[in-house]
Amino acid sequence: MDMALPVVNATAAVLARVSAAFNAPLARAVVFGVHIDGHLVVEGLLIAVIVFQLSRKSYKPPKKPLSEKEIDELCDEWEPEPLCPPIKEGARIDTPMLESAAGPHTIVDGKEVVNFASANYLGLIGNEKIIDSCVGSLEKYGVGSCGPRGFYGTIDVHLDCEAKIAKFLGTPDSILYSYGISTIFSVIPAFCKKGDIIVADEGVHWAVQNGLHLSRSTVVYFKHNDMASLAMTLEKLTRGNKRAEKIRRYIVVESIYQNSGQIAPLDEIVRLKEKYRFRVILEESHSFGVLGKSGRGLAEHYEVPIEKIDIITAGMGNALATDGGFCTGSVRVVDHQRLSSAGYVFSASLPPYLASAAVSAVNYLEENPSVLANLRSNIALLHQELSDAPGLEISSHVLSPIVFLKLKKSTGSPTADLDVLETIAERVLKEDSVFIVTSKRSNLDRCKLPIGIRLFVSAGHTESDISTLSSSLKRVSASVLSDYI
Repeated sequence: MDMALPVVNATAAVLARVSAAFNAPLARAVVFGVHIDGHLVVEGLLIAVIVFQLSRKSYKPPKKPLSEKEIDELCDEWEPEPLCPPIKEGARIDTPMLESAAGPHTIVDGKEVVNFASANYLGLIGNEKIIDSCVGSLEKYGVGSCGPRGFYGTIDVHLDCEAKIAKFLGTPDSILYSYGISTIFSVIPAFCKKGDIIVADEGVHWAVQNGLHLSRSTVVYFKHNDMASLAMTLEKLTRGNKRAEKIRRYIVVESIYQNSGQIAPLDEIVRLKEKYRFRVILEESHSFGVLGKSGRGLAEHYEVPIEKIDIITAGMGNALATDGGFCTGSVRVVDHQRLSSAGYVFSASLPPYLASAAVSAVNYLEENPSVLANLRSNIALLHQELSDAPGLEISSHVLSPIVFLKLKKSTGSPTADLDVLETIAERVLKEDSVFIVTSKRSNLDRCKLPIGIRLFVSAGHTESDISTLSSSLKRVSASVLSDYI
């Protein structure tokens, strides 16, 4: 009892001091002549402690290494993600096999058919003069240099072909690419960079879409072939936007749209381009050698001076019956691509016999302008024959060599629409030996336009070919679409 008394007295004394400290008025300090209350000092200390605690690294207990048995168990349980999604039943593609040149008549799976599935617009596949030029080129140069143009792949026939195309179109210069579809998606990133603005039609095909993606530019889409939508988009982008005045701005369109067969109104596009100070990139793969009095394309068709179009690209696998592509424009436009366009710099050069074929095809077009009249006559006849096709309607332009048929009444699902159209195409081939294709698209394709049947008309088709196609298509569509008509 005697020993506990001092401890109790000491504790009481400490409590009394603490109580007195809290009950006493807060101390004041003078810093640089300013009176500071004691509570500010305490709050400052509290804040410092909080900051210190938050800045400390969290404690992580040391990891215990897994035993070999645990590692084996984890490996046995692990299932990697599939490289691609599972293929649904019926989704496999069983493509028809061609066994001859893809002319107006060809051999598919051992059977002769009328061919409306190949973009052989001028009917030049199998042309003797073109074949002779290819044979002569093969004997002189072989199949190619297997090297890029800037290294050891440039052959004199490449320069001849570039000069021929530039002279034919009336442009200062042109440049060849080794693969038609790679032309446009190499050209766009060569000129359009991150921070630039591109206004593009929502109906452009996949190669154009890929070029827009690779450019990393800001891409704004306008309604398909709708000039009011284009004007509104350009106005919205430029009105009161001082930043837009200092960056590169482009309009990207197709002359004849692969996904609809519509023709772009170039005269109105050029007017809007000049009003809002944009540049125009025109993709002419389906109009070069087709539109205009002499086949010089969309500019000739609308009588627009070609120098008002900044950049023109086209694949040569349609009208010219060869392969590869070209870009044409000013000397500066062409020279820039020789150093900065991926498809030109890094690809092996176009095989010389294909360049020779392109020169021969352009020569043929210049010497035989009547071939264009034959083509347009066939297009007009097909439009007339299919105007009353049951359940189908033509959505393409009357001058487009792509006659695009879509369903008058959709099933409500793009997949179901495609299945119906594929059934029509398969039956037309099987029952009447007419080869046609649908506009089915890759999962990578962002185009939202309706799908349909795409008929490629050739100057080499006869009236009998067109009659066979139209009668078969009308009969089969009436049978297949009986529930939708």
